Amino acid sequence: MTTAQLTSPYQHYVYAYPHKTAYRELPDRPTLRSLWAAEDKSALSLYLHIPFCEVRCGFCNLFTRIGAPDDLTGAYLDALERQAGAVREALGHGEQVRFVTAAFGGGTPTFLTAAELDRLCDIAEHRMGADLRAIPLSVEASPATATADRLAVLAERGTTRLSLGVQSFVDSEARAAVRPQRRADVEAALARIRDAGIPVLNIDLIYGIDGQTEQTWLRSLDAALDWQPEELYLYPLYVRPLTGLDRHRTDTGDPDQAWDAQRLRLYRAGRDHLLARGYTQQSMRMFRRADAPRQGADDYACQTDGMIGLGCGARSYTTGLHYSFDYAVGMHEIRGIIDDYVATVDFARAEVGYRMDAHEARRRHLLQSLLQAEGLAVDDYRARFGSGPLDDFGPELQLLAERGWLTDADVDADADAESDTTRLRLTPEGLAHSDAIGPELFSPAVRAAMAAYERK
Repeated sequence: MTTAQLTSPYQHYVYAYPHKTAYRELPDRPTLRSLWAAEDKSALSLYLHIPFCEVRCGFCNLFTRIGAPDDLTGAYLDALERQAGAVREALGHGEQVRFVTAAFGGGTPTFLTAAELDRLCDIAEHRMGADLRAIPLSVEASPATATADRLAVLAERGTTRLSLGVQSFVDSEARAAVRPQRRADVEAALARIRDAGIPVLNIDLIYGIDGQTEQTWLRSLDAALDWQPEELYLYPLYVRPLTGLDRHRTDTGDPDQAWDAQRLRLYRAGRDHLLARGYTQQSMRMFRRADAPRQGADDYACQTDGMIGLGCGARSYTTGLHYSFDYAVGMHEIRGIIDDYVATVDFARAEVGYRMDAHEARRRHLLQSLLQAEGLAVDDYRARFGSGPLDDFGPELQLLAERGWLTDADVDADADAESDTTRLRLTPEGLAHSDAIGPELFSPAVRAAMAAYERK
């Protein structure tokens, strides 16, 4: 473990484990039917990925391209429908196949026209069998694409949560993040979303932008709070390779300590501001209004398998394999992957993925549970794996405790039981360092695969 890993609170945002850069081509190309044959299909999650945006923000390293010439969105939906047919066939038919949550992400799903969004919902319902009006449905949007006609389609088709990427209500900060937008346009989009009557509004904000101060950060928070959003996500700015922003990286690769200190200071200010105004903290990033309706699993809380991802940037999770398509950040490579996806006729096999063994399953459960504010329920872990988290990860948890990042636990490396411990929770400072704790919990095998990944 390097000094940089120990001192920098900002290593990686861990929203899924293993990271996609650990995925590799699968030599055997297993059939989806064989992968899902023995899986529990009674409580599946469905994710549809739309890899298009009107612009690409300077901080973005998501799998997306700018624009969609020559009816590419229509061709993409054709391919999505072909993939949905192949996946549904692989799952089988009957009462044992049931979806309990759905989400449209990207990219920007609302880059699609209103008619195309209607078709996207048809694919989820008629091809996959998800009853969108009966389960939580979350959709991501941008201010420019949150138009009245699109929102009307989403509301009518059962959307329960709309997440709007705002990042900052201060125009100069939006420009610094290479996100061309005006506050007036953001406010107009928020008004349209509230008029549409979608039950849960989430607003994404970013801290650590060049020129941002505590005063402007709180100003953005207050502007968001004026809309009484049911949820707020507060993201630290990251500058990743092959993205538009690169000015905070140093030639030595050492962390920028002044920038780290700024982000930690803004995080704490934002956290305290929201807690004082009736929001509860769900994770380092997520805050929920105390009276807001629940929307199913929160971020990080995907310990269980049974994820069906459709689209060239989506992941699928079975007990033994996480799989997807090829991954890239560079625009030229992304365009090539999208073109290959659109041209694909046979979606019956998994092409790229990571094999999950029992140890990785334990690590994933620990990591993604611990990064939630409510922590890890020891009894649930023991019931699932037949051992306790201290049995399996004693040294790692001991290190967190020594740093003051773990509470509500008698963490003893020599202990052979956890009879007095019901939950393992991060302290407030532990939550603040979630983006350092998460990567430290990666297995050596995942670390090695990520390090060997050829960036493209």
